[in-house]
Amino acid sequence: MAAVTHVCTVDYVARMLGEDVELLEAIISNEDNLTYGNIVSVYAGADETVTALTDDGIAELKDMIRDARITTKTWHEFLDDFVDDVDLVTRIKAQSPR
Repeated sequence: MAAVTHVCTVDYVARMLGEDVELLEAIISNEDNLTYGNIVSVYAGADETVTALTDDGIAELKDMIRDARITTKTWHEFLDDFVDDVDLVTRIKAQSPR
């Protein structure tokens, strides 16, 4: 495995993938959803942290979302299984499918 030389913030990853940042934050809030080491906490001060992803984490998240979006049914099941915020799930489900 190559050494990690950079990471991307979740905000940046959401823009890269064209995804809702709150959705990505909800998915990666459970560290078990991605391979260990692909989610990184960056400490910017005593009380300030930013979550970031490695390139492998971005690829894994992108693949996970792509596979979930095969049908509306699989997408809704994915949201129900991976996102604990009911309001967020309702909002995402109401958006037009891709």
